[in-house]
Amino acid sequence: MTATALTAREFRNALGQFATGVTVVTVEREPGSVFGMTANAFTSVSLNPMLILICVDERAKILPLLHKKKRFGISVLKQGQQAVSEYFAQAEQNSEAEHRLGLRYRWTPEGVPILEDTVVQLSCSVVAAHAAGDHTIVVGEVEDAEIHGGEPLLFYRGEYRHIARQ
Repeated sequence: MTATALTAREFRNALGQFATGVTVVTVEREPGSVFGMTANAFTSVSLNPMLILICVDERAKILPLLHKKKRFGISVLKQGQQAVSEYFAQAEQNSEAEHRLGLRYRWTPEGVPILEDTVVQLSCSVVAAHAAGDHTIVVGEVEDAEIHGGEPLLFYRGEYRHIARQ
């Protein structure tokens, strides 16, 4: 049996077999203005200290903002928020589209914008950034968390899914 080189498409398909939640990373672009990015490359790292990580493409517009601002929010999307996920997956964002989607933000006392009406909201400060391939792994220390409940939006095999009880 001969080994063949794994293609990028095959690698992506293999990783698509792992179901993930869908989050939106938010950062202040300028005073009163928010920029966000959909991310499913998000995980917990440590309980003490409370750390999470996100993986950000080197070409993503949010990466320089994360390096500059050093604070960001994580909002875990809930079932039915596919349009929100798709909006934040775009490189261009505008207030008209946000109004149409009914997006609302809450600002933490530290100045972190958090997307309202989501399952969970975390406020984080950047503690490390590591280049890895074509992405940067951003490690954030969680400063605050609010749980609002609801069923999370899932992504599996390239499609949005939801939890079904057995």
